[in-house]
Amino acid sequence: MQSIWEKGFDMPGRDALRGDIEADVLVVGAGIAGVNCAYRMQRAGLKVVVLEAERVGTGATSRTTGKITAQHGLIYDLLTRSFDARTAEIYARANQNAVEEYAEIISREKIDCDFARADNFVFAREGGELLEAEFEAMRAAGLDAKLVEKTELPFPVAGAVGLSGQAHFHPLKYLRALAEKLEIYEHSRVRTIEDGVARTDAGSVRARDIVVATHFPFINAPGYYFLRMHQERSAVMTLEGASEIRGMYIDEADGGLSFRPQRGALLVGSGSWRTGKNPGNQFSELRRKAKECYPDAREICAWTSQDCMPQDHIPYIGKYGGSTEHLFVATGFGKWGMSSSMVAAMLLTDRIMGVSNEAADVFSPQRSPVHGFDGLADDVKETVKGFAKYIMPPKDMLEDIRPGEAGTVEYEGQKLGAYRDERGGIHLVSLSCPHLGCILGWNPDDLSWDCPCHGSRFDIDGTLLDGPAQRNLPDGEDET
Repeated sequence: MQSIWEKGFDMPGRDALRGDIEADVLVVGAGIAGVNCAYRMQRAGLKVVVLEAERVGTGATSRTTGKITAQHGLIYDLLTRSFDARTAEIYARANQNAVEEYAEIISREKIDCDFARADNFVFAREGGELLEAEFEAMRAAGLDAKLVEKTELPFPVAGAVGLSGQAHFHPLKYLRALAEKLEIYEHSRVRTIEDGVARTDAGSVRARDIVVATHFPFINAPGYYFLRMHQERSAVMTLEGASEIRGMYIDEADGGLSFRPQRGALLVGSGSWRTGKNPGNQFSELRRKAKECYPDAREICAWTSQDCMPQDHIPYIGKYGGSTEHLFVATGFGKWGMSSSMVAAMLLTDRIMGVSNEAADVFSPQRSPVHGFDGLADDVKETVKGFAKYIMPPKDMLEDIRPGEAGTVEYEGQKLGAYRDERGGIHLVSLSCPHLGCILGWNPDDLSWDCPCHGSRFDIDGTLLDGPAQRNLPDGEDET
């Protein structure tokens, strides 16, 4: 399934790294976070190299909704209550600065990427108490928030809290323009990082500072990010012929709809479920809701996105571990990767250049975990369940799997995941995630095997789709 950004879009290819080179900074990952970091660091006068495991922009960046905003759901009331008003204020300023940084880069580099300013809103269909609390928290954090009773949406709302001067764009057009200015090597998966040297299958990069911007960090220790966040998926579609809206909207309720315009079309999103625990029929449900809102609209494309969800709702940006003075990380952006990736670029550039930044402690991966304790318990529980499933006996037999369906089977003495394609062929893979051994679950919407512990994903033949896993699944012999 291609996103609206991928349809008809061509990203120039790059050579793989071959041999050993040196740089001031190595950035691992050529998505929006990695490219933003590399661009700002290069402008600061540093020699920067970027290593990408696959292709530029083929990961989470290609599946975003492309909204650039400092308004992240009802985040400010939550931060004020969970931390304090000062934390909410710094978070707001960092993200609003990120919005303006995008505008400045796009103007300076003359990038044609459909960049447009728009008001952003969080709406509620019932009740307005949460919106009023968020409005007050946003105001206290220094944001020029507004409360409205009516919107452009095709249904009545109880109200909405909004923020003017936000933006949306075509993320791959933006990425392509910046990538042209950078030294990037594709198909160069980093296998190890040790003593300032990152090694791939065909070469290495030695750098004083290394930034890991791979969506979900692939190095388990230090940092232990696999215990500090999980991944969630959402469904998105693009409609033609829907009534025009100018703003960007998201429901405050879990599972509600989101909306944003794109050059005469409309992006509609819905749902959020933990990767590896897909309840199924997510696109059917989204199509049903979209039809209720826009009965005469036509679907252009549909896809799913994947996001890293930190326990305390603040991204991890800073030192990878407490003692890694020259190894950094940018991850845990939640559903707000566009603004958060620019926050990461600004913070890490300042850090490497020795410039003080007021937001460093707020986003530091070494901040106190007490505010995310409930999230930690949930993530550990899912990890334990993922391991436990591996020793449970399979429930399905091979002959019970119908075309277009998947199940757990015992085949030639092994416990495997099996998918039967529409022609009757069986695709067998190991059910043990190569990251940390959790058992994989079937995702019927994307036809993939997903890890409920940390979000790695694999296609029906075991090919790696999303990390933190670093290798494919062992597969079985296909049968017809």
